[in-house]
Amino acid sequence: MARHVRALTVLHATDHVVIVGAGFGGWRLVEALRRDGFDGEITLIGDESYAPYDRPPLSKHVLAGKWEVERATLATPERIEESHVQLRLGVRAVALDIEANTVKLEDGARIEGTHFVIATGTRARRLPFSADAEILTLRNRDDELRMRLELEALAPGSAIAVIGGGFIGAEVATQLKSRGFVPIVLEVATRPLIGVLGPEVSSWLERLAADVQIELRNEQRISDVVADDEGYAVRFEDGGELRASMVIVGAGALPNFEWLEGSGLTLDGGVVVDENLLARENIAAIGDVARFSWPNVMGEELVRIEHWEVANGHAQALAHYWMTGEGAAGLMVPYFWSDQYGKKIQMLGHARPDDDVVRVSGSPEEGKWLAIYSRGGVVTGIVTLSQPRGLMMSKHLLESPSTLEAALVDAPWTG
Repeated sequence: MARHVRALTVLHATDHVVIVGAGFGGWRLVEALRRDGFDGEITLIGDESYAPYDRPPLSKHVLAGKWEVERATLATPERIEESHVQLRLGVRAVALDIEANTVKLEDGARIEGTHFVIATGTRARRLPFSADAEILTLRNRDDELRMRLELEALAPGSAIAVIGGGFIGAEVATQLKSRGFVPIVLEVATRPLIGVLGPEVSSWLERLAADVQIELRNEQRISDVVADDEGYAVRFEDGGELRASMVIVGAGALPNFEWLEGSGLTLDGGVVVDENLLARENIAAIGDVARFSWPNVMGEELVRIEHWEVANGHAQALAHYWMTGEGAAGLMVPYFWSDQYGKKIQMLGHARPDDDVVRVSGSPEEGKWLAIYSRGGVVTGIVTLSQPRGLMMSKHLLESPSTLEAALVDAPWTG
C-alpha cells in the first residue's frame, strides 16, 4: 500500500497550484479549487493545443455526427475567465524537480509553484504493425479530426477493420455502422471484455454485435497490417488476410508518467499516491495516471482505474483535502458506462473478472439484465445492460460492506 502522506497545510492565497495535464481531471480540479474557495494562482499545462474538453463524446456523439467536436469543450472562454487560470497549452512537460519546486517544459520554460498535480492521463496503445503510421486511434481531438477527414473520403459501404473489441472498439464500430460503413471487429480474446467483466458476463454480451449486423470475430491472431495502393491488408498468423479501406485500433491505453523518471516519486504502473492522492506533501496525482490507495468494501487496494467518474471524484476529493485537511468521508464507488451496439453497459465498483457473479434480473434474450459480483460473500460490483435505474438503486450495496445474501433479500434493483 502507498504510505500516508500528510499535507503541509491548507492552501492559502499565496500558494500557486501547477496542474500538469489539461484534460478532464485537470480542468475539474481547477473548478473544484475555485468552488472550495482557493484564490491563489493556478497554472494548467497541456500538451494539446485545445482548451480542456471531454473525451467520451468523441467515440459516442462526435463520431456519430450528432455533435460538433466543439460541443465537448469544458473550458469555454467564459469559464476560463471566471476561473482565473493561466493556461499553457500546446507544450509538453518533460521533468518535475521536486527540490526546486518546478516543472520543466519542452520549450525550455520552467514553471515554479508550491503545489503540483499530475493529471497527464493516458495515451492510446499502439501495436507494432508495418502500417502503424497510417492506422487510426481515437483518443483525442486530433485523432477525431484525422478519422473524420479520412472517413469523408471513403465510399459508403467500405469495409473498416476495428482491431480490439473492448469499449472503444465496440463504440467506434457502432458509430461506423450508423454512418453506412461496414465495420469488422477483430478481437484477440475468446470474447470481448472477458478480461474486464469475466467469462460469464462477457458471454451475455457476445450476441450484441450480431443483433445490429456488425461482424465480430474472436480469437484473431494478427501478424501484421500492411498499407498498399488499394487500402490495407490485415494479415493473420494462420496465413489468412482481410482487406479493408481503413484500420482502427482500440487496444487499450498506457499511462503518461515516463516524464517523471528520475523525479524521486514512486512510479509503478502509474504515479503511486496515498488515499488522499498525495505522492509528497505538496505533490498529488489524479485520474488515469494515479495508482492510488483505495479503501473499499474489501479493505484497501492499490489500484489504477481509467474511468471518467474516478477522475471527477479525484478532483473533488483533492481540492477538498487541500482546502480543509479533511479526507473523503465515505468509500468512493467507481462507475463507468459504455454505449455500444445500441445498448448501454454500466458498472459500479471495481470487481475482478474472476469474482463470483449472479444475474438477479432480466436475461440476455430480453436485452436487459442486472448482475451482482461478489468475493468471499461480499458484494464487489454491480453490472447492468440497459437497466440504469436498477443500477443506481443498488449503489448503496458498495458504499459500505454488504453480503451477497443480504443483497439478494433486499433486492434494491426491484424498487
